[in-house]
Amino acid sequence: MISDFHWRGKIVQAREKFATQISSDLLAELRNQAKEEGRQIQSLVEEAIAALIEERRHGKARTHVMSAYQKSHFRFAPLYDKLAK
Repeated sequence: MISDFHWRGKIVQAREKFATQISSDLLAELRNQAKEEGRQIQSLVEEAIAALIEERRHGKARTHVMSAYQKSHFRFAPLYDKLAK
């Protein structure tokens, strides 16, 4: 893990370069969004990755799990109502 360092009296997180590939359309949207917000692309990418990790860390149900739950709820709704009372 890369440790933080001090610069001008502030704690700054060290940065590490990495490369990846995304679709041309998605990259164009990312560039437009960055321009509209007056931000750098790397800032938006870091924000998006942090949000994804946070969302998954807090256990958001996966799509197939929610689908199975919804099918079950539809089928067993009367039972679930009784159990809730």
